[in-house]
Amino acid sequence: MRRRLPLSVTALCAALVAGVLAPGLASAAGAAPARAAVRLVVQGAFVVHGNAVTVPGRRFAVTGVTAPYVPGQTVGVVTTIGRHRISRDRLRIKPSANGRTGHFSETLRSPAAGSVQIVVTHRRTARMLGFIARQGIAALAAQAGPGARGPFVELMQQRLLALHVYLPPSGIFDGQMALALDAYHRLLGRGVSPALDGPTVAALLNGEGVFKVRHPRDGKHVEGNLGRQLLALINGSKVYRIYPISSGKPSTPTILGHFRVYQRDPGYLPDGMYFSDFFSGGYAIHGYNPAPDYPASHGCMRVPIADALSIYNWLTYGNVVDVYYP
Repeated sequence: MRRRLPLSVTALCAALVAGVLAPGLASAAGAAPARAAVRLVVQGAFVVHGNAVTVPGRRFAVTGVTAPYVPGQTVGVVTTIGRHRISRDRLRIKPSANGRTGHFSETLRSPAAGSVQIVVTHRRTARMLGFIARQGIAALAAQAGPGARGPFVELMQQRLLALHVYLPPSGIFDGQMALALDAYHRLLGRGVSPALDGPTVAALLNGEGVFKVRHPRDGKHVEGNLGRQLLALINGSKVYRIYPISSGKPSTPTILGHFRVYQRDPGYLPDGMYFSDFFSGGYAIHGYNPAPDYPASHGCMRVPIADALSIYNWLTYGNVVDVYYP
């Protein structure tokens, strides 16, 4: 699920007004300049281990809220990455709808990976004391391959999970993440691939990719989309998890229609089927090795061995299984 910095601008306004509004208004009424409180929040970013993160080239905004609002004030905003300055601007502090707090916003993008620092400065005026506020955000190198680990891999796993692609989060680009990426490419209609390339990263960060539920009235059920080679566990109209499958090859196609789970076999069967849920005759959802990225089974919906147990644990007798082409 998409995680943003938890502190909203509205919450900032409320907190600042409660803490400093009364003293600020009193100062504005007298000769002494107001002492303003300021808070910064990053919007359009993500959070990994409590830290704001983004990737190079992606837009984000730093919004500031001041209390009290004093007319005619400006702030200087300097953004750097390492020792290099990205931008330098002067922004006017604008009044909020109620006129009691002020706000300003700067839209930025990092040209490279690194630690981005935003420093906001207000020089003392006759009506408001000076202040300095700082905000940091990590621009993560947007590339990773098998065996990689670190904040960027964790961010990508976070985004896959937000889109309901099955993935036990490990923080490592492991075999399970490769399966999840393969399923995600199928979800996007981009074929089959475990690659984490630029377009895939952009799609994940933008939240692209939706499994369209065909049978929302079937309650807790499974849908097998043979055109996409995907299986989804669904509660009503809400997708819970998405998995890659290998359905029946052309000579032994998977049966289409509306069925119910009538037999369940844990562990391995003699023919190599693993944690099987039968829904019509000998047709089942089960783990198998191999479960390639194309239709290859004798009619069942094969899933990778690593995915089988989580599907088996979710299903039970009588659950509906809907199988169709788009």
